[in-house]
Amino acid sequence: MKLHRRTFLHLAGAATVPAMSRLAWGQAYPSRPVHILVGFAPGGPTDIAARLIGQWLSDRLGQPFIIENRPGAATNIATEAVVRSPPDGYTLLAAVSSNTMNPALYTNLGFNFIRDIAMVAGIQRSPLVLEVHPSLPVTSVPELIAYVKANPRKISLASFGSGTISQVAGELFQMTAGIEMVHVPYRGSAPMVTDLLGGQVQAAIDNLPASIEHIRTGKLRALAVMSATRWHALPEIPTLAEFQPGFEANAWVGIAAPRNTPVEVVDKLNKEINAGLTNPKIVARFADLGATAFTGSPAELDKIVVEQTEKWGKVIRAANIKPE
Repeated sequence: MKLHRRTFLHLAGAATVPAMSRLAWGQAYPSRPVHILVGFAPGGPTDIAARLIGQWLSDRLGQPFIIENRPGAATNIATEAVVRSPPDGYTLLAAVSSNTMNPALYTNLGFNFIRDIAMVAGIQRSPLVLEVHPSLPVTSVPELIAYVKANPRKISLASFGSGTISQVAGELFQMTAGIEMVHVPYRGSAPMVTDLLGGQVQAAIDNLPASIEHIRTGKLRALAVMSATRWHALPEIPTLAEFQPGFEANAWVGIAAPRNTPVEVVDKLNKEINAGLTNPKIVARFADLGATAFTGSPAELDKIVVEQTEKWGKVIRAANIKPE
């Protein structure tokens, strides 16, 4: 008999914790502070999303939800720390789309994201954006491609981390366009945007929420968003698919927990987080950031993780993309 991953996790949890104690645990949770690990530096979209929902959960559940930033290795440092923590709901992960790429990029991971992590809830999603410093004399994707071809390996393309969706999208863009740029990886969107604003790098692929205010004020120039269709927050900006048909790369942030975390705890967190995603203040904050709420049941989110791991694995292997 073939079991769905969510069913397997439920059965595995049931085998390790007596039913009555699990129920009581879920009702009492949380009885002490909860830690949410973020795999990027403070100030970026993942950090902002985690802090928004962490404050909401603190207010709703009466215990502090503490954000811990552990940047590096395309979120693998933070992810492994959560995998190794007790499955009790007190150490959570700010999971991101890059987690679905890492199995194809890193051959020596000490964990398996699909096997060892259970999705709890979504928070937000948004497209990636291809942007440049205004000093770069280009105003469109075709102009950027022509400029880079005239200056091969002289123009930098920053990412918010080696091995992240930012790097992978950048590599695919260059391959499709037939150009070569110099990859400059950072430990999150916040430090990357700081250097892009200062002109230390000339172009970048970012998660839209970290850059949108600078785009709106003209401090950065957006050339394309990577959603399938034009994005509501920047409707005048074309999609990259308008120049490279079929190109799509979106980022999402969610909350995840170690495998075998009691189902009652997972479901309680899912219910409370989804309630927060309808709160007018949080909805308005997402709108300011150019993001949208990312809702779903744990089972639905598990399915997305499996599907995206397969999708990006094929892309990364076909393109022979390596983390730098």
